[in-house]
Amino acid sequence: MQVQQRIDAKLRRSFAPSHMELVNESSMHNVPPDSESHFRLVIVSSIFEGQSRVQRHQSVYRTLADELAGPVHALGLQTFTATEWDQEQSRLDSPPCLGGDGTLN
Repeated sequence: MQVQQRIDAKLRRSFAPSHMELVNESSMHNVPPDSESHFRLVIVSSIFEGQSRVQRHQSVYRTLADELAGPVHALGLQTFTATEWDQEQSRLDSPPCLGGDGTLN
């Protein structure tokens, strides 16, 4: 996990995220076992306030330039401000129960 740890440290230092998920998805690809070449990133940071999605991605790419030039083949990005993340999370919540007697019609 050397590459993943390096990516994690750089992102935390550069973006001070309030939430971050960095997932190594290399095993889902045709690569040798224990590879660190394909990642998915969800990152929430106040630094993204006022930035377009393109600007946010560019800043992540700049931060990880060495990794993207070397061992990392693919990086899926989802970048959010805290407000956007709160809205995203509310879309994932189950709706409240409206009652009912438990029978299916």
